[in-house]
Amino acid sequence: MPRTIIPFGPQHPVLPEPIHLKLVVEDEIVTEALPQLGYVHRGLEKLTEIRDYNQMIQIVERVCGICSKIHAMCYCQGIEQMMGIEIPERAKYLRVIWSELHRIHSHLLWLGLFADAFGFESVFMQFWRIREKIMDINEATAGNRVIVSVNVVGGTRADLTPEQCSWILTELDKVEAEFKKLQKVMLDDYTVKKRTVGIGVLTREQAYSLGAAGPTLRGSGVAQDMRQLKYAAFDSLDFEPVVETGGDCYSRSKVRFLETLQSIDLVRQAIARLPMGETAVKVKGNPEGEVDMRVEQPRGELFYYLKGNGTKFMERVRIRTPTFANIPPLLAMLPGIELADVPVVVLSIDPCISCTER
Repeated sequence: MPRTIIPFGPQHPVLPEPIHLKLVVEDEIVTEALPQLGYVHRGLEKLTEIRDYNQMIQIVERVCGICSKIHAMCYCQGIEQMMGIEIPERAKYLRVIWSELHRIHSHLLWLGLFADAFGFESVFMQFWRIREKIMDINEATAGNRVIVSVNVVGGTRADLTPEQCSWILTELDKVEAEFKKLQKVMLDDYTVKKRTVGIGVLTREQAYSLGAAGPTLRGSGVAQDMRQLKYAAFDSLDFEPVVETGGDCYSRSKVRFLETLQSIDLVRQAIARLPMGETAVKVKGNPEGEVDMRVEQPRGELFYYLKGNGTKFMERVRIRTPTFANIPPLLAMLPGIELADVPVVVLSIDPCISCTER
């Protein structure tokens, strides 16, 4: 049977960022996929040589706009561990609140894009309309809709007033009510299931052996989430990973749908238990030594390796993002599917190429 090589990307209607795949196709069936990256590499890690460790917070926030808060939190937690800094309890809860708000708006963005990938334009607009309320909360509480920049080494630079907490809870009630109205179409609709159930299957064994992360991993039945490490205030909150066992596009979308509701609950818990007190401690000296730090991004495990030499400049900042971990699993999902299903399967890992290439 003749083999044809079809290019997918780097620019494609379903891809918010550039990634290129060479698809080897036999009679409309994909038999092999070869990735090509490097279209948006910016050399951000190299900036550690000319930006001091406090300025690097603003740099790592710009690794990815969608999860900027969580990048900065991971970096600050690493520096604080290296310098032996214990941040105030209130700051730990505030970090959880803003990071879960980021997870909500990231998942809402993805759910909209995923609906758009199989032709549900109206559903796409509905998810993004709901997302606007979360962006409004970010703007009202931190001064920016996307890059909220609330983290500093030693705690947070921003705080929440009782009035803001009450308003956030009111807005989350509206978000939850409107979000649940879309549950039937995303999880029960015949057409959605036809395009996602049994498509792009990643078995539990493949997910584990290939190093999948986040909803891609949990959608294949592995209950692993970095929030189980109890960083920030997660040791005081009720949390269990959302897990589905199908391993297909439907399972991965269901994990993200349920995690959105879970994050709303986590914000409510954090606000209910938010202690009084300071939001940051004064920091003296410069970081020295080596640490690694793991937190859970919307797309999965985010890993930072930090090395300080006792000066204001870090000697090394190394970042490993979940999309990088999910590329090998993606290449295992594609063989055997029809060419028309490739956009849906690629989008099902929620690829973030800005994170991956930095």
